[in-house]
Amino acid sequence: MKFKTFRMGGIHPEENKITDDIASQQAPLPKIAIFPLSQHIGAPAKPVVEKGTKVKVGTLIAEANGFVSAPIHSSVSGTVAKIDTAWDASGYRKPAIIINVEGDEWEESIDRSEKLELLEDHAELTPEEIVERIKRAGVTGMGGAGFPTFIKLTPPPTAKAECVIINAVECEPYITADYRLMIEHCDEILEGVKILMKAVKVDKAYIGIEENKMRAIKMYSSKCRNLDNIEVVPLKQKYPQGGEKQLVDACIRRQVPAPPAIPVNVGAVVQNVATTFAVYQAVMKNKPLFERYTTMTGKKVSNPGNFLTRMGTPINVLIDACGGLPEGDNKILSGGPMMGKALMTTEAPVCKGTNSVTVLTGEDAFRAEESTCIRCAKCVSACPMGLEPYLLASLSEQEKPDLDRLENEDIVSCISCGSCQFTCPAHRPLLDSISIGKGKVMGAIRARNAKK
Repeated sequence: MKFKTFRMGGIHPEENKITDDIASQQAPLPKIAIFPLSQHIGAPAKPVVEKGTKVKVGTLIAEANGFVSAPIHSSVSGTVAKIDTAWDASGYRKPAIIINVEGDEWEESIDRSEKLELLEDHAELTPEEIVERIKRAGVTGMGGAGFPTFIKLTPPPTAKAECVIINAVECEPYITADYRLMIEHCDEILEGVKILMKAVKVDKAYIGIEENKMRAIKMYSSKCRNLDNIEVVPLKQKYPQGGEKQLVDACIRRQVPAPPAIPVNVGAVVQNVATTFAVYQAVMKNKPLFERYTTMTGKKVSNPGNFLTRMGTPINVLIDACGGLPEGDNKILSGGPMMGKALMTTEAPVCKGTNSVTVLTGEDAFRAEESTCIRCAKCVSACPMGLEPYLLASLSEQEKPDLDRLENEDIVSCISCGSCQFTCPAHRPLLDSISIGKGKVMGAIRARNAKK
């Protein structure tokens, strides 16, 4: 078996996939569910309910508020307690709908049966109808970025899709939610792949899976053996192989240019495997996106596991379900150790992009003391985008950063993977500094474009 990978940079952090053999279970229902109105890239959703409104599982509670936006549906039944602000994973209080949970009554329009619906049995599903169902269901990218899925499926006239690439890599340490989903719902995911292919009008799909998931590689290869149009691509284990540009390079050997270029500019539409499952449910089961598979993990967590979790569930509910926090100093991340964000409070809810809650304990919870750069260039070798992280960080740390030079040095191409910071022997906070600099440059670009 030949394993492929991307050609530039990359690292090999300890994988710590301690929950990969633990079957998914249903997470407990919360007493109060919190629904931030910004669970996606773009404009926050607009509430269509008010205090006292009765809702069911699947009820629309906030509509898309602009082209780049996505609706939000209740994951619980109960009564809207208030529309207020609440903490989310960003560490800020954001507008949110808060619902008191009462029972578990679902909208009757949702098909809750386990019957596998085949695309070939639904000739009435045109590409346009598929995209509309995905849009109505509020499906967004579930690998982290949270981009509304329907937009990806309607590329601009200047770009032509040639294939769909399914991101089943899950290269971030600790996280196993996508892997368990792949093992437990293989047939539904493959139907989701076919649905995506029809939506973007292509006849070829690739499923990229890393070599540390051999069970999944064998399972999907066997299922696709007689399918000429879906190919499983075994990939070498290397981080950040789950990055869109790295995955495109690994699977079809095409390199996506610097922003504003996106994968479809080289013919590829990339979708996360969890998004693919959500697409199947939206199109075939009329099920909005209101729950997702989430890993609750950590080396010292008593009972780590994978959970099918309703959106809006406070993270402390998952922590309690796993035996509570370990003793000692803990850092709780929404996500994994490479790209996750440290939580200000465990009251922050699970949202559409919450693939993991990772508890780092003891030494893992602290950063090593920073020292002077030794000019080793390890960060340059590790960068999967071919950037010079030491330079971008130094420029960003200046009291008055030269934004024109930062833009010319291509800071906007940084994908925030953290490879540079991971490999730095001086423990410089490279990613932190670059992120600040990138934010300032992006702001300057938006201001410049607004004047045009």
